[in-house]
Amino acid sequence: MKVTVFGIGYVGIVQAAVLAEVGHDVMCIDVDEHKVENLKKGNIPIFEPGLAPLVQQNYETGRLHFTTDAKAGIAHGTIQFIAVGTPPDEDGSADLQYVTAVARTIAEHMTDHKVVVDKSTVPVGTADKLRQVMATTLEKRGSNVPFDVVSNPEFLKEGAAVADCMRPERIVIGSDSKEVIEPIRELYEPFNRNHDRIIMMDIRSAELTKYAANCMLATKISFMNEMSNLAEMLGADIEKVRQGIGSDSRIGYHFIYPGCGYGGSCFPKDVQALIRTAEHIGYQPKLLQAVEQVNYQQKYKLNRLISDYFGEDLKGKTFSLWGLAFKPNTDDMREASSRVLMEQLWQAGATVQAYDPEAMHEVQHIYGQRDDLKVMDTKEAALQGADALVICTEWQSFRAPDFDIIKGALKQPVIFDGRNLFDPERLKNRGFTYYAIGRGSSIKPVI
Repeated sequence: MKVTVFGIGYVGIVQAAVLAEVGHDVMCIDVDEHKVENLKKGNIPIFEPGLAPLVQQNYETGRLHFTTDAKAGIAHGTIQFIAVGTPPDEDGSADLQYVTAVARTIAEHMTDHKVVVDKSTVPVGTADKLRQVMATTLEKRGSNVPFDVVSNPEFLKEGAAVADCMRPERIVIGSDSKEVIEPIRELYEPFNRNHDRIIMMDIRSAELTKYAANCMLATKISFMNEMSNLAEMLGADIEKVRQGIGSDSRIGYHFIYPGCGYGGSCFPKDVQALIRTAEHIGYQPKLLQAVEQVNYQQKYKLNRLISDYFGEDLKGKTFSLWGLAFKPNTDDMREASSRVLMEQLWQAGATVQAYDPEAMHEVQHIYGQRDDLKVMDTKEAALQGADALVICTEWQSFRAPDFDIIKGALKQPVIFDGRNLFDPERLKNRGFTYYAIGRGSSIKPVI
């Protein structure tokens, strides 16, 4: 099938590459000429395991194309994916200007029937707005070319996006037209052979499904962070609690790891957007508001632990920071806990020696050259002469370090672990002062 994808961001490039891999002819459209030219040269703008060879192979075979020519893209595909960004507006609601701009552009140039598939994460009711935008644009042209609008939310995990796209757990299709079912089924047939993964529903339900999924996962994380704070004050060990509740099949082990807060491009933005949607229709989403508030507070957890140990004034102090990305296997620092921590440390006068396996260029892109930020080539180099080690991201290479090297490199053997990577007793026996999340070994219980 001939497919067009508007937006070569995180979702668009993965979806396009995977559709091309199974044999579809995919044309990617983006307004950024530099990005398009780089992709043609094999330079991928994001780090995602397995993505670069997939893009390169399918570009070389001619199944994957990149261009800034929107008119050519609209002529190319019967199915038109919208995968552009929906950044948070000033009040936290989703900004739909890019989504509606694409819909308008499609309507301006289409000459035959198009199935417009909204892959972007958008508030409930967006499909109705897109229909109206397209209908109005076609009317101005004096055209009655038919079109359909479909909601097809993505459920990709950064760090595992290619695998998620190749072997989806579910393919949610929201449509109010029976006529589009067949072409959509044909599009996704290569991913549907083992069993039927397609879940058909109305458009508004599909739009809400995406938000509900991300908000549910964010709720689990904030709940465990709330429990970790209680465990700390009560002298309990949240890791033992996690194992105890995770063994219940109704709860499971996924997304119940306490830490220094969730980040990324989805959870913070989607929780805020659903809160604003609820408030707009006169409903107070108290649970979602609490999820957001707990996460906001949790991102200051490491800084509070550091201030309690070293004091409020950190002038002359240097901190080794392991992990900048919001999670492992990505270079994405959007809403990352590391950013909140670094900015707090700088405000208190400290210097940061940072290392991350993939996000080194990203941190320099965000903060530029600073005297109080030293970007190091290895995690060992980041330790040298630091007053303490702080861990913000649970990269695999951080899980079993040489503790003798850590102890020898630091001015004093102090670790602040925002991801609970190590065993407190083992660290204590090695002579470390070890602060983790919700593991009461270093904090005196309140009762």
